[in-house]
Amino acid sequence: MAQDIKRTEALRAIIKAHKRWDVMFAVLSVIVIAIAIFTLLALFSRMLIDGGPRLTAEFFTNFPSRRAGEAGILSAWVGSFLVMLVTGLFAIPVGIASGIYLEEYARKNWFTDVIEINISNLAGVPSIVYGLLALGLFVYTFGFGQSILSAGLTLALLILPIVIVTTREALRSIPQMVREGAYACGATRWQVVSDHLVPYSMPGILTGVIIGLSRAIGETAPIITIGALTFIAFLPPVPFTGEPVAGMFDWLFSPFTVMPIQIFNWTSRPDPAFHANAAAASLVLVFLTLGMNALAIWLRYRLRKNIKW
Repeated sequence: MAQDIKRTEALRAIIKAHKRWDVMFAVLSVIVIAIAIFTLLALFSRMLIDGGPRLTAEFFTNFPSRRAGEAGILSAWVGSFLVMLVTGLFAIPVGIASGIYLEEYARKNWFTDVIEINISNLAGVPSIVYGLLALGLFVYTFGFGQSILSAGLTLALLILPIVIVTTREALRSIPQMVREGAYACGATRWQVVSDHLVPYSMPGILTGVIIGLSRAIGETAPIITIGALTFIAFLPPVPFTGEPVAGMFDWLFSPFTVMPIQIFNWTSRPDPAFHANAAAASLVLVFLTLGMNALAIWLRYRLRKNIKW
């Protein structure tokens, strides 16, 4: 009896010690999260105070200027939109198709293992490496030049591993019984993938795609490497307009700038008025990124709500 009591007391002491560690870890976690949130709020508040007054309609419709009060982000946000359009058109279908093939069609052997390892490693490669790769491949080898097409393909390569990995993880989350039930009813592999697996995994796939695009829109290093302009006061040619008449895809080979490059240009100037412009442009970029992430959360919620197992 005495030994049982001692064992019980020892067990209680161990549980009590573990609970203390749990409480200490919880308190430390709350402190770290609070520091991160307050730091983010402080930075955001500073940007809002400095750049808020510059968020006018003219700021979005004016070209960059040597006069800070007249400068705007028209060429920057149009360039960002076109670059992200090219990025999405290339990265989304190729990434999703690659993820589906590797997860549902490819044989499990050493070759696919090598591909999987390389894809996982590419997701952690610094973005400047993609810029150097694109400079030699797209700009010089393929002859695309310092254009929107080169920038879009560069960012597409950057987020392609993210889309592939996210697609595979979303497909893996589908219970095996869904596949087995479809095969038992006589469905082909393509019917299983297109009618069951892709619709069920679409919330996870879309989340990964939008998060990847959110990362791409804020990248600076690869865009600078391939030759984005820091000052540009014109827009890419609109198809079937101008003299001579622009072609359907002439805008793909136009010089460009993007929001991060414009912000970098303004922050490198000594005039405080340009710093206010940089803060305003940063606010636009932050709101755009937060909006894309909020869209990912909303789409995931809506699609999961509509799924019926």
